[in-house]
Amino acid sequence: MHQVEEIILIVENVAVVRGKTPPYRHLYVQVLAAIAVGILLGYFYPDVGSKMKPLGDAFIMLVKMIIAPVIFLTVATGIAGMTDLAKVGRVAGKAMIYFLTFSTLALILGLIVANIVQPGAGMHIDPASLDMKVITSYAEKAHEQSVTSFLMNIIPTTLVGAFAEGNILQVLFTSVLFGISLAMVGKKAEAVVDFLHALTLPIFRLVAILMKAAPIGAFGAMAFTIGKYGVASIANLAMLIGTFYLTSFLFVFMVLGAVARYNGFSIVALIRYIKEELLLVLGTSSSEAALPGLMSKMEKAGCKRSVVGLVIPTGYSFNLDGTNIYMTLAALFIAQATDTPLSYGDQILLLLIAMLSSKGAAGITGAGFITLAATLSAAPSVPVAGMALILGIDRFMSECRALTNIIGNAVATIVVAKWEGELAPAQLATTLAGKAPVETMSGLSSQRSDTVELGQKVLFGATNSADRALAGRPGGRDSRRIAPDHSAQVFGGPLSL
Repeated sequence: MHQVEEIILIVENVAVVRGKTPPYRHLYVQVLAAIAVGILLGYFYPDVGSKMKPLGDAFIMLVKMIIAPVIFLTVATGIAGMTDLAKVGRVAGKAMIYFLTFSTLALILGLIVANIVQPGAGMHIDPASLDMKVITSYAEKAHEQSVTSFLMNIIPTTLVGAFAEGNILQVLFTSVLFGISLAMVGKKAEAVVDFLHALTLPIFRLVAILMKAAPIGAFGAMAFTIGKYGVASIANLAMLIGTFYLTSFLFVFMVLGAVARYNGFSIVALIRYIKEELLLVLGTSSSEAALPGLMSKMEKAGCKRSVVGLVIPTGYSFNLDGTNIYMTLAALFIAQATDTPLSYGDQILLLLIAMLSSKGAAGITGAGFITLAATLSAAPSVPVAGMALILGIDRFMSECRALTNIIGNAVATIVVAKWEGELAPAQLATTLAGKAPVETMSGLSSQRSDTVELGQKVLFGATNSADRALAGRPGGRDSRRIAPDHSAQVFGGPLSL
């Protein structure tokens, strides 16, 4: 009788939440509103807007603070659970093949569109008249980069040095080695693996807490961008910006869209699924801000943790589709604007140099502009001074670069997981269709899963006194947090008593 009363209590509380969550409670709505307010502030009060930069910077710093432990826990626990360690190398190899293929396609698409549209034609700018001082720092950083220094930089100075510096590739390198060592030790390391699994829960809850500040960060970053550079600064170079956004759109919906269809999912559904992360990137111009949420969502979509942990962090350095489009498009724009003729041989050389330099400058702040400087420095045909033409609008193009990069990495994760047989197609289809509970950056689903677990305990008589008190206590972890689609999970079918 007591169990029946508890079940009735849960059912009554489930009925309360059958209404939809108010729009203002969704994080993506809050971020959209913050971006709009930031634009208005920056436009009408540019002096005030330009002072909002610390808000955006502070939020990005908060997210970067948590990136290293998220990557470490995801990768280490994922690899530790592998019985076949050869899978680690196989997943990494397949990911690199994918990255190389689609990075090259992005570079080629940029070249093709630049030749067709010719956004810089007719400007007739003399390179000697441009101020080289404004791009000197970028050029110097570009000269410091090489393939050798990039590879050496993957190895941290100390075991904890990678976490102290927040270098994604160093953290990934350390995590892979530690995960392999856990797998090799076997049962003796079970206590360590259990601890890491337990630590994952509060770490991801911390991510959810930090993401509540996303609207503030997006507001500050957008207010600064508009207030500092102004909408008028876009006008003269609107052709380049429009061409870049169009090219990125074509790449996402034609190239990545075709890949998605071939692998059994919709690119539109995927974009809708990760909309919170995309809006966060749009507001902050930083793809790193969305890394923890993206990793969590890809795992919830049916990709195995070991694949997610390897592909996404690596893709943040090697799978920069948006940056690659920007590089070839910007290089040809500068050549056209300065009346520098480029033969097809020169353009192919530019393409090959860009393929190498894009890896050498990975993970550096302002990587897009630094990579372009490295490419032009190595390609003698295009004047490096021409970069001064696009320095003022680079901030407006960085949002599109970051958005394209994050969508490309989401697609790559699903594709590599499918290649490796580590994808649950039914779970992916259900999640992308919006029929399954989603791990959002606001952290609601984990609360719901706690309630579902409690409901299951009630049904099977496994509750203790604390659980029973929690279920019935007003304001406790009760069934008000259960979404309607959880009823089948709790009761094994439609609610009927």
